[in-house]
Amino acid sequence: MTDPLIRCMRELKLTWMLDNHETELADAARANRSHHDMLLRLLTGELEAVQARSVERRIRLARLPARRTLDTFDWHWPEVINRDQIQHLFSLAFLRENANVVFIGGVGLGKTHLASALALHACERGHSVLFTSAVDIVNTLAVARAENRLKQAIRRYVAPRVLTVDELGYLPVDRVGAELLFQVLGERYEKGSTVITTNRPYRQWATTFANDATLTSAVLDRVVHHCETVIIKGRSYRLKDRVSDDPAVN
Repeated sequence: MTDPLIRCMRELKLTWMLDNHETELADAARANRSHHDMLLRLLTGELEAVQARSVERRIRLARLPARRTLDTFDWHWPEVINRDQIQHLFSLAFLRENANVVFIGGVGLGKTHLASALALHACERGHSVLFTSAVDIVNTLAVARAENRLKQAIRRYVAPRVLTVDELGYLPVDRVGAELLFQVLGERYEKGSTVITTNRPYRQWATTFANDATLTSAVLDRVVHHCETVIIKGRSYRLKDRVSDDPAVN
């Protein structure tokens, strides 16, 4: 016959307690712990396990390209970078104001690393996150538009607390693609935080948005209104070894 205690833990899905209660009970007896302390240890263990599973679920749904952290970022490679500004971003204070973050710099300077680390940190702090590229947004929404389900598709990008848009401006988009990006950014305005990585300074964003000055102005108005702009300058980290060894690069 199943122990009523075991049955209750199974019904309540207290998986950590189910796996660890015997060890904890034996340890409590050896240490002469009170009933209160023993129960607290069991519940704390269960709570921590639930929280860990929630974090893993958020990370999985975020679709991060890699689990990057701020600790593994090479601060010495970029020639220009505001370390204090970036470290402050990891307080996530910008989320309280639904503010945006834009990382601007050339290729290979760690913009995606920092954006990924910031997205991972937000997941760990309980926020919903989606990491995607600008091209993927355009392609996904273009298909949805053709299938008359655009509104539903846009909702996927509006819903997360943090939307990370990687590589904005790396590839040109046509007028339809520019308008689709604008719809996403417009819908998110003051409703959630958008983190963008781009190789183009703001004055060049018109080339990303079909060279439409009006559309570009509307995009910038919504992105930059509440925004932390992070400027990173230097040579590509991916050329680091060649930079030191190849006279053609130097």
